[in-house]
Amino acid sequence: MALAAGSSVGVASVVVLLLLVVANASSSSSHAGSDGGRVLSEGSTAASWRRSVAESPLPRNNSLVLAAARTYRSDPLANLTMYTGGWNISDQHYWASVAYTAVPLFFFAILWFVGFGIAMLIISCFCCFCRNKSDGYSPTSYVTSLTMLILLTCATIAGCLVLHVGTEFFHNSTINTVEYVVGQGNLTVDNLRNFAGSLAAAKNIGVDQIFLPADVQRKIDLVEEKLNSSANEFSARIVSNYEKFKDMMDKMQYYLRYLAAIMLGLALLGFVFSVLGLHFLVSLLVIAGWIVVTVTVMLAGGFILLHNVVGDTCVAMDEWVTHPQAHTALDDILPCVDMATAHESLHRSQEVTAQLVALVNNVIMNISNREFPPAIRPLYFNQSGPLMPVLCDPFNQDMSARQCGPGEVTFKTAAAEWKKFECAVSGPPGSEVCTTAGRVTPPAYNQMTAAASISMGLYEFGPFLMDLQDCSFVRETFESISLKNCPGLEAHSRFVYLGLLVVSGAIMLAVVFWMVHTRQRRWRARSKPV
Repeated sequence: MALAAGSSVGVASVVVLLLLVVANASSSSSHAGSDGGRVLSEGSTAASWRRSVAESPLPRNNSLVLAAARTYRSDPLANLTMYTGGWNISDQHYWASVAYTAVPLFFFAILWFVGFGIAMLIISCFCCFCRNKSDGYSPTSYVTSLTMLILLTCATIAGCLVLHVGTEFFHNSTINTVEYVVGQGNLTVDNLRNFAGSLAAAKNIGVDQIFLPADVQRKIDLVEEKLNSSANEFSARIVSNYEKFKDMMDKMQYYLRYLAAIMLGLALLGFVFSVLGLHFLVSLLVIAGWIVVTVTVMLAGGFILLHNVVGDTCVAMDEWVTHPQAHTALDDILPCVDMATAHESLHRSQEVTAQLVALVNNVIMNISNREFPPAIRPLYFNQSGPLMPVLCDPFNQDMSARQCGPGEVTFKTAAAEWKKFECAVSGPPGSEVCTTAGRVTPPAYNQMTAAASISMGLYEFGPFLMDLQDCSFVRETFESISLKNCPGLEAHSRFVYLGLLVVSGAIMLAVVFWMVHTRQRRWRARSKPV
């Protein structure tokens, strides 16, 4: 009993844990990304789906019941009326309706345990008090029971093989799914940390003693702290959840292997003891089989529950991916915002990129490309020669996309192009003077290229922030799980509970035929002439 209860509850948590890992990723990242956008203001569509999800228009309140057709089941908490709330792991009625699908097996396990126990008690009393010495041997019964024992033993072996293979595949598919989700989460953490590093670098960047405004630097400090805090917290949570989940799956795999070995051992020993006529040992195996069959049937019920939850979750993910902005049960753990907020966050990150570009271009146009008299220091450093190209601003004034104009360099080509205008210098640090033709000193060149590199980093992180805000990260993760992992999870969980049903059914009948064949063999031995 303990084995069944522990394994069923542990296994039923698989899909919930998977979803919580993804939810934690989205929650932490979305929060950090949103804060980042507010501070900065101071300064792939899916091609195909594994299932064809109905593209029905949303209700007026923009709400969507996930997996409504699949979860239309009887609800024991509502007088067996049909449950219409769809997939919702926060609703006790959902869990009650799913659990109700396994009730027939739980009921059958109890019926078997009580009924067979009473039958054994009656048989024992009859054998003790109503001994019948008459010969009840029947050649037909003897051959039939022996044939059935052979068939049922083979069926048990086949069921154990199905159970073993299904367990291995289910374990591997769930671990692979979680590792994929964890990998996506780690990627998000790395991007958050890199983005925080780009913000810190942007705060400290300066060209010829020109820096970002002090208020922007102060705000960047705040968001950098929040970004790193969110990344560290989520990273620790990923490791903890993954270790707990893997430990749970390993234990489940061990228990199922152990159960398969016990059932196989019972079948083989029962066959051998029955053929040899070892009545006492067969009696012990009957009692063991009585208990183990009860546990196995209940465990099969638990896996049917898990199989249905996996299927519900896959369908719910499909439908949510199709309607990510609808109000669904996923909103409790996936704090997605509307597209307006996502674009606003992207717009704010673009503004800081534009500020850095303007800072560099201000130095190029007003210092490097101008010629000052020697008395005006530090603006004069003997700059001369062809004019330096300015850095391309990828945005217009309204932050719409802008094509680079002639004579402008991009983020990627700036370092190489500006290197052509670097001059050789002499003089103490901070007071260098060009001794050859050029428009920029080595220290200023390093500052300009650093600013261009950081600008490119912020520019490239803009879509990442938008993906966090509109839950594109979660949508892409769900889509990948739906396409690559859901078929395996459903098929392998089905193999597990089918294996459990085959094994428990075969042992259940074998227990009866152990007793029949042992008694027939005893009567056959008595009927032989001396």
